[in-house]
Amino acid sequence: MNKVIAIANQKGGVGKTTTAVNLAASLAATKRSVLLIDLDPQGNATTAAGITEESPNTLYDVFAKDATINEAIYQASSGYHITPGGADLLALEVEIRNQNKQQFLSQTLSNIDQGFDYTIIDTPPTLNQLTIEALFAASGTLIPLQCEYYSLEGVSGLIDTIQTLSNKNLSSNRVLGIIRTMVDMRNNLAKEVSEELEKHFASVLFNTIIPRNVKLAEAPSHGVAALQYMPNSYGAKAYLALAGELIRKVEHV
Repeated sequence: MNKVIAIANQKGGVGKTTTAVNLAASLAATKRSVLLIDLDPQGNATTAAGITEESPNTLYDVFAKDATINEAIYQASSGYHITPGGADLLALEVEIRNQNKQQFLSQTLSNIDQGFDYTIIDTPPTLNQLTIEALFAASGTLIPLQCEYYSLEGVSGLIDTIQTLSNKNLSSNRVLGIIRTMVDMRNNLAKEVSEELEKHFASVLFNTIIPRNVKLAEAPSHGVAALQYMPNSYGAKAYLALAGELIRKVEHV
């Protein structure tokens, strides 16, 4: 059964897209069939997936131009499939609101012909309509979090939003876990924030810690995930470990 997972945090620069791309590649490396949906108008996940088509179909084409979702799924360079993102998703957000077509993404995912084991949704760095669409569609949410105090402030709000959607029976979404990203344990602040997370969010905090790693930053410019770019790097190994931890959490319940 397809496990739809949103990767969300309304704060930018916390490693959302890095997590989406590398988690998708790591899950694909375990022989699971994975779809990554780039729901961010910046389209960074699409660049990292090595998509070479000049104007690939996005969810806007599915919404406004009669393309099917199956026509908006492309093979990525690192073993998974991707529905690309781009600037036209800005128009998609407006049209979903204006036409009152909330839960468009949920309905669209039900029309996918290919059977995927996982669908990963990379969301914008704001709690806008596109992010809400992802939260509606997902059965679980991963929250990447940089180990800085400002990062802690938005987490409770996002968790509350997910809980509200669930309480109103608008979604079966739940917080699958918080992922510590871009961590340098030589930094005392990172250690302190990590300890705070362990204290306050112990039940949903992933054990895997994603290190600050230059290979994770370099890989997107080559159109691949870190696992293909530098498989022995600390970053690639950390995301493989994260994929294993996620599999144990959602497949062996």
